Amino acid sequence: MVKFGVSERLACRVLGQHRSTQRKVRKGRADETALTADIVALATKYGRYGYRRIAAMLETFGWVVNVKRVERIWRQEGLKVPARQPKKGRLWLNDGSCVRLRPEYPNHVWSYDFVEDRTHNGRKFRMLNVIDEFTRECIAIRIDRKLKSTDVIDVLSDLFILRGVPGHVRSDNGPEFVARAVREWITAVGAKTAYIEPGSPWENGYCESFNSKLRDELLNGELFYTLAEARIVIEGWRQHYNTLRPHSSLGYRPPAPAAVVWPNTPTQPASSATSTMADKPTMH
Repeated sequence: MVKFGVSERLACRVLGQHRSTQRKVRKGRADETALTADIVALATKYGRYGYRRIAAMLETFGWVVNVKRVERIWRQEGLKVPARQPKKGRLWLNDGSCVRLRPEYPNHVWSYDFVEDRTHNGRKFRMLNVIDEFTRECIAIRIDRKLKSTDVIDVLSDLFILRGVPGHVRSDNGPEFVARAVREWITAVGAKTAYIEPGSPWENGYCESFNSKLRDELLNGELFYTLAEARIVIEGWRQHYNTLRPHSSLGYRPPAPAAVVWPNTPTQPASSATSTMADKPTMH
């Protein structure tokens, strides 16, 4: 109206807009400012999370908010949604593929793989990541300058004692995994090995997905000066991943939350409880 020097009445008539909507002042919600601040704070802390995962985290912090509202504020604040990764085709599937051998219950299929990074002085270190494919929990991350087949056995033996022996252990064909000592030891304790086809990392999709999240959300943004610092920071991130980080494949719930909220069960009336006790036979 100011630009063309026309009245409000004429402008609304040309646009087909009712004058009452032009004069109506938008009223925001009382909690809009606080919600926006929390969304920006979470997006700043977890820069690679999209608005859906941020909405799930808001619910864990006590917010009752719709995903569409979070998306509106997300775009209003100019926050960037991470780009989707390109799809990968499958050339062939063998018995060790995560498509044919699907996890059906906890401890059914574990998978493990190596990830490499460097400290500030340029020295390389390796991480051995172990995943429970059914629960998506990262069971362990072993970090050292060098990791060999003996270290693989050492990590698995500790986990087998603490969590039990899984049905299958899936891996690629790296020398540390296909070593004769590793294969014989896994078979001796009652588990089965599941090797993917060479050059087919998508057949170990659960572990590869975790590795990409580890690199994208932590390793690409952290500078480690010592190996001890790397161990502390990465272990802290592993705990966050298991207990707090919403996982999209689990309905945006963490793989192993610190506290499980059980549904409310109706309490048994006192009279019913008394009659139940009275019906029980007395042991003589």
